[in-house]
Amino acid sequence: MNAADLHHIQSYLRIAAPRWRDHLRIGPFLATFSRETDNRYLNYAIPDDDAQPSRADVAALVAAYRERNRLPRLEYIPSIAPAVEAELLAAGFSLEARTPLMVYSGGGETPAVAGIELVAPASEDEFVGAATVQWEAYEEAGPVAQRAVDSLRRTVAAGGIVVLARHAATCEPAGAGACTPPGGGASELTSIGVRELYRRRGIAQAMTHWLATRMAARGVDCVFLMADSEREERIYARAGFETISDVLHISLMNA
Repeated sequence: MNAADLHHIQSYLRIAAPRWRDHLRIGPFLATFSRETDNRYLNYAIPDDDAQPSRADVAALVAAYRERNRLPRLEYIPSIAPAVEAELLAAGFSLEARTPLMVYSGGGETPAVAGIELVAPASEDEFVGAATVQWEAYEEAGPVAQRAVDSLRRTVAAGGIVVLARHAATCEPAGAGACTPPGGGASELTSIGVRELYRRRGIAQAMTHWLATRMAARGVDCVFLMADSEREERIYARAGFETISDVLHISLMNA
């Protein structure tokens, strides 16, 4: 992977992030807003390549998120816009994390997990099961919202892939994940979640490889993901992914 590949991924994210969200151009930023939730991972901005934001640009970005009762926040590949981080820090933003950016390089394996089967959801019960797993795994409050179920259906309808891991005998949902609808030869593998009862059995690795191989088989040559931790990075490496860069997560916590 070279700089052009990183630009390719960032360009795809500029297309994917505003999908099914409100969005707005603010100076050198693309700001996205979910009407349905204040979840920080669904409300964030992305800078243009080689962006040189002014203080006024950053202030306008902060104001736009405050007006919508959302946390001012950005997710982006820092090497694509190296001048942005310093300007954000000067405005009071704080680093949340630098997460490994990984791409599928082929190989890896879908391990057989005793008593678990992997399926592509088709029925309403299967989509609800997949959404419920992700809702629990990411510690959302209360029962799963219908919007989460609808989001998975939209993903599939637009050309993405969803996987449901379930108990082979009882069909109890155990894990879920997705690949976003592809564009320009790229797709993000995201939202891998496993219920507490089923963790540390290889289900996350199995789902990751299952999704990556199926998306690659459709001719998508850049299947990428963002790992949340070093432990996840090791899991994804066993599924055939390699780390090529990182993604900066930064927000204005006192907004």
